[in-house]
Amino acid sequence: MAGGGAIVLVLVLALVLVTAGSAWAAPEKQAKKKGGKGALDPASTHYVVLDPNEKTGQERFFCLARGKCRWNIIECPPECPQRKPKKARLNKGCFADCSSRCETTCKYRKPNCNGYGSVCYDPRFVGGDGVMFYFHGVKGADFALVSDERLQINAHLIGTRPEGRARDFTWVQALAVMFESHTLVIAAKRVAVWDDHVDALALRWDGREVLVPTDSDAEWRSVDEEEAAAEDIINSNKEREVVVERTDEANAVRITVSGLVEMDVKVTPIGDEENRSHGYRLPAGDAFAHLETQFRFAKLTEEVDGILGQTYRPDYVSPVKKGVAMPMMGGEDRFRLPSLLSTRCPACRFRYVGHRILDESATVDVAQY
Repeated sequence: MAGGGAIVLVLVLALVLVTAGSAWAAPEKQAKKKGGKGALDPASTHYVVLDPNEKTGQERFFCLARGKCRWNIIECPPECPQRKPKKARLNKGCFADCSSRCETTCKYRKPNCNGYGSVCYDPRFVGGDGVMFYFHGVKGADFALVSDERLQINAHLIGTRPEGRARDFTWVQALAVMFESHTLVIAAKRVAVWDDHVDALALRWDGREVLVPTDSDAEWRSVDEEEAAAEDIINSNKEREVVVERTDEANAVRITVSGLVEMDVKVTPIGDEENRSHGYRLPAGDAFAHLETQFRFAKLTEEVDGILGQTYRPDYVSPVKKGVAMPMMGGEDRFRLPSLLSTRCPACRFRYVGHRILDESATVDVAQY
């Protein structure tokens, strides 16, 4: 009887995996050596994607995260039956949460500029402590947003200084996400006239251009999915996977570095009304396309630093003035870098592991975007 029961169990699990079409969620691929525990376990995204409900088309998920939701099957709500709706601008996507919540919810997949971990406008931050502040910086300069043991995120600023103004107006034009020996650069292309339907987003992975498809799943992965699934069976200590998926027809993506960070990124211009109301007096022939971003971090240490990173420390107390229209964060010298791809600043904690893919003195030629 015991042998027969084991056979039945194996057949049931095999059936689940076949139904899933081997579509393991990214964090499941990043298993750790100890006990095969996933990099984000227990985690909202620790699941297998099953075939949709035959009658309604609602997507379903087989939860793998440790806890009360393990082995449960949860289904997307009727209001948002898919994780990646075709018209992401108009429709909310389904979010599966296999943690203790064990639920699915509907959300827009765009940066929330008033939410925790957001960097928008010129530039305005909302820290991990929920406190809003501004950081002016200098046009053409690079700064460390987050610097931790396993992760570094830098920003390149573009800007302008109208005659008679003492400081630059600045916006984040590019981000560099660095971990292990890898570098992912996300940048807004320079455009003269803005068009919502023309993609102004550029990405480079370890120095090579990345083209995110616009059809099918509309996503790019740093590791081939079938190859990664096969490697997982024999190797539980493989590299982290990077997934870039479109959340709109153009100019908006969600980027996931498994076990480290998830970020919603949108390219947006400075409109005529915004230009007038803020007195930017932008030069003609440049829409000043820039990035609006919201970060969600998985595991930061208590010593994390950077303009944004420091606000995630458990003992952090914001020094910015409360009750003023534009609370300002100082410390430019602590966070300034010699280049976008550098990890050298007074506050920087990150060091590359093993072989360095790109020379840290390398700069990103903004003109190429």
